[in-house]
Amino acid sequence: MVRSVIYLIFVVVISGCLNGCDNHKGRVIPVADFFSTPEKTNFRISPNGKYIAYLGLYRGEKNIFIIHPDEGYSEQRITSESELGVQTYFWANNDELIFTKDKRRDSLQVFAVDRTTLAVRHLMQPSPVKLRWISPTKVIDNGFLISLNERDSSVFDVYRLRTDACKKEMVAKNPGNIIRWFADLNGELRLALASDSVKETMLYRANEKEPFKPVMSNSFRNSIMPLGFSEGKRSHVFALSNINRDKLALVEIDMETGNEVRMIYSNPDVDIDHGGYSTDRGEMAYATYATWKQQRHFLSKQTEQVYNAIDQKLSGYEVSIIDRDTARNRFIVSTFTDTDPGAIYYFDLSSDELVKLTDNSPALKDCMLAEMKPVTYRARDGRQIQGYLTIPRGAAGRKIPVIVYPHGGPGTRSKWGFNPEVQFFANRGFAVFQVNYRGSTGYGKEFWSAGFKEWGGKIQDDITDGVRWLIDEGIVDSARIGIYGAGFGGYSALHGACFNSGLYACAASYSGFTNLFTYLKEIPPHLKPYLQMYYEIIGNPEVEPDMIKTMSPVFHSEHIKIPVFIAQGGKDGWSAVNETNQFVQKLRKRKIPVTYILREEEGRYFRNEDNRIQFYQALGDFFDKYLK
Repeated sequence: MVRSVIYLIFVVVISGCLNGCDNHKGRVIPVADFFSTPEKTNFRISPNGKYIAYLGLYRGEKNIFIIHPDEGYSEQRITSESELGVQTYFWANNDELIFTKDKRRDSLQVFAVDRTTLAVRHLMQPSPVKLRWISPTKVIDNGFLISLNERDSSVFDVYRLRTDACKKEMVAKNPGNIIRWFADLNGELRLALASDSVKETMLYRANEKEPFKPVMSNSFRNSIMPLGFSEGKRSHVFALSNINRDKLALVEIDMETGNEVRMIYSNPDVDIDHGGYSTDRGEMAYATYATWKQQRHFLSKQTEQVYNAIDQKLSGYEVSIIDRDTARNRFIVSTFTDTDPGAIYYFDLSSDELVKLTDNSPALKDCMLAEMKPVTYRARDGRQIQGYLTIPRGAAGRKIPVIVYPHGGPGTRSKWGFNPEVQFFANRGFAVFQVNYRGSTGYGKEFWSAGFKEWGGKIQDDITDGVRWLIDEGIVDSARIGIYGAGFGGYSALHGACFNSGLYACAASYSGFTNLFTYLKEIPPHLKPYLQMYYEIIGNPEVEPDMIKTMSPVFHSEHIKIPVFIAQGGKDGWSAVNETNQFVQKLRKRKIPVTYILREEEGRYFRNEDNRIQFYQALGDFFDKYLK
């Protein structure tokens, strides 16, 4: 009897150890641990640094909570939304926060809440419009700027929303070609970017009483991306520019003349990214860029000292300051690595105090996850392609199944860091191969434009060449290669299924494009100003129909010989559900194994947590079935 009890205790203890990520390297982590909605997100600190706000769950919906660092980190909930949760928010001042709610029937709602009285005010009545915030997002003289497509669904006019009168006043009427607006440090609308889809023009005015005047124009292949106005010189802005250069550089431009007055920082190998601009001080604290990892070049000694102080406490983690008080003494800090989703911290510089506010994914804390390593290879035409390879833990030296994971866009790029999809696959024993094919951004305009009208051509060749490189290197099992992606990545997966069924064992698409005629036809009204640019990048269906047809998987389903997984939302504006249904029916008629997930209530990507988890569970099962 005693022996039995001891044995039972032993079993219970061992079972408890096996259930912990840190003690059981081979454990298959539940899907929900990777893809559940975090309980606490969107941390923001008040201007005086005394209060920290975040979005937390109340009755299943996101609401605003306040933390009091000076009162023992006590917390209070200041909103009680139980039907439609808070979508976005910001501090109007030290006592009031502005927030929007999740849309119902596409109706936008804007409110203000007082953190002391909990009183909620409607700032703008519900309206079926889209809202774009105008930076800097802050209340100045009882008003802040927003842009709405209320008058015309295809264009965004600018309004000043009054927090005292709870009404909006038009500041600028969009003539039809303005695609972005910019305010100065005082909240005055003084800069605009116009586009006729192939040419972009910067418009400037000294104050809101004057009309906008064109200052400079350039092809969309060249870029000037304003970051914000300079505090030192009223007509100067900081911007990213690749005018007369291949890579985006951080520059300062005089908008009175349109001249670049100085180049602040550049990198010979990659573009400079957005980031490092201080919206309250009108200065550049640092420049950011991504080689294989994110890098910073500091331009402010004060900012560099703060980062150094934080780095000493969080050694080994990538650190980013996501918010700060006006005095630059209290900060909200985010951390991560490739194997750790990281956490959110509060840092007090004066007291040198660092306090964890939440883990980004508590269920994955201390899990033994896989490292993401940079790789490079040569495409068939000699172009160097950069990517990442994640090998499951304990798999080194063995030929293993691989999931090729092309990024969406295609005008984005994969970066080093924590990616829940990558770790989800790696935890199940799959290597994950990410490719920054030509057409990806971040590597200069020549590399980006090399992907124009190559959606079904050289971009796909780059992906294929990367897979063949993996095989030649002896890294993966050539009989167990799958391909998966979302958006353009999903399109690439279906393209691979059509034209490389001999290379892949299976393919999975999440909201991938099947018909590029439909994709170009269904461009939302607010993106119509970019239509000619889309034609330049993808192809013009009116004058190049044969090319568009050749690139579209829907017309080549008869070539697919491998199992296919397709997931789509019924409200996805970029893909017609009836076309996807027909595509699936054609495959099933030919006895091709198809897993098809359609969620009528979802858009392009699944926002409902249950739908999202069910999707990834089915996706994992699909690859388990056909790659193991």
